[in-house]
Amino acid sequence: MNFQRLKPHFPWITLMILTSCVGVYDPNFLRPANLLALAGDIVPLFIMALGLTFAIFIGGIDLSAQSMANMITVVASVYLASLGVGVAVLCILVGALLGTVSGYVTTRLKVPSFITTLAVGGVCLSAAQWLSGNRAVNMDATQRDAVFGWMIGRTGIVPNELFIAAGLLAICLFVERRTVLGRALKAIGAGELAAAASGVRVARYKIAAFAISGGLAAVAGLLFAVKLSGGAPSIANGFLLPAIVAVLVGGTPLTGGVGGVLNTAIGTLIVAVIRASMLYYGIAATQQQMVFGVVLILAIALSIDRSKLRTVK
Repeated sequence: MNFQRLKPHFPWITLMILTSCVGVYDPNFLRPANLLALAGDIVPLFIMALGLTFAIFIGGIDLSAQSMANMITVVASVYLASLGVGVAVLCILVGALLGTVSGYVTTRLKVPSFITTLAVGGVCLSAAQWLSGNRAVNMDATQRDAVFGWMIGRTGIVPNELFIAAGLLAICLFVERRTVLGRALKAIGAGELAAAASGVRVARYKIAAFAISGGLAAVAGLLFAVKLSGGAPSIANGFLLPAIVAVLVGGTPLTGGVGGVLNTAIGTLIVAVIRASMLYYGIAATQQQMVFGVVLILAIALSIDRSKLRTVK
């Protein structure tokens, strides 16, 4: 079996090897309760990565996801008292709207997506600072439990966050594989010029991809706020790099067209095991971003389709 035939299997092989290594070091790591808790803790990161998958699947990038999640934690905390469960609708609409803005600027004004989303991320940061007074804001614990307590509870030993993650994964998988939108996004990622020549309305579908990314970043921010009973303009800092790593190590390259949301689920589990292994092996929190930086470079080097790149700048 040559490298190219083995390549699609790398994500789950990597996951099995990493899990085995940590399990050998500490057998308690493999206890079902521990693995479920580990998976539950990573759900906000997974939801953020799930949205990023759609942007990367078309050959773009969304650098606003972290700032979007930060802003949504503030929005949810500030407006929970007045809107109740309606604050969830507000958060998702704000995220999708800002994602739509990113997609529109990228497609209509021809601004590269990394510039557009970086700028939108700056807008989100400023909005969060203004709305919060540049400080942490808290939810009323009683109201949070009454409205969103089900999100952070447990069913037996299974964290309810995992049911949310599974539901979102099923929806995104259906969109990716069973809808016109999903087939169009795959075609755009595989070859945008060819897709346009075949009659695909490229701009419309690219805008939809960024809207989905923004909406899911908002869901991640809402879950952050509920779990932590509050929000702040920097509460989700440090999540963007691991989220991008989750997408790439899962097998969705920056050049787009292959991979998808199921790959991102595996990639997120890989990130979770890497994070856990760094704790087991005593790697300080200040050094963990360095590890993810190295993993990111390796993931790009191994997954990128160089046939789509004439030059690297």
